[in-house]
Amino acid sequence: MFLADVIGTVVSPVQTPALDGETLLLLRPVLPDGTPTGKTRIAVDRAQAGEGDRVLVLDEGNGGRQILGDASAPVKTIVVGVVDYVEREGDTVYDHRTSPDPQPLPDPKSPR
Repeated sequence: MFLADVIGTVVSPVQTPALDGETLLLLRPVLPDGTPTGKTRIAVDRAQAGEGDRVLVLDEGNGGRQILGDASAPVKTIVVGVVDYVEREGDTVYDHRTSPDPQPLPDPKSPR
């Protein structure tokens, strides 16, 4: 499992039938304090999350297929919860009510 910020949605007009009617979200993995880590991922949304939410993500195929109720679904990554706050060693490092929206992804065409 990992934490991620929802940075967008993904629309795919052609997909496997197991994903019909499912919402796909674009996720940026983050550390508990919100520092981005790793590459973006696409996940099935089962928590009714939206852009700007910090979410808890299950990244293991069998668990995802069990949640979907389809043993043959080609699913690995699934959003299972929306995070209200994160505490680490007694300190609140993330609180949804006071945190700013996630930063947008950098434009790959712009110079760094």
